[in-house]
Amino acid sequence: MLDEIRRANRDTRAQYALMAVFGALCILAAFAPLQESIRITTVGTLFGFTAGLWVSHLLQVVQSAAEANRNGTDPSTPESQ
Repeated sequence: MLDEIRRANRDTRAQYALMAVFGALCILAAFAPLQESIRITTVGTLFGFTAGLWVSHLLQVVQSAAEANRNGTDPSTPESQ
């Protein structure tokens, strides 16, 4: 799996890193000693960022696969990304 991440383009690596950061912050905020309403708002916001990044990444992958299919190239090769 690490080889696949290393072969991925810069945008994909940045999205994975941001998903990991916001996911970790979401978990930390869930256990933070804050008022309940602030904790719920913070966790929901961070989870929303994480889910938004995931959906954005998913759409990017589908779009690149569709373009590669249209051009007749292999979407998993770095040249086609």
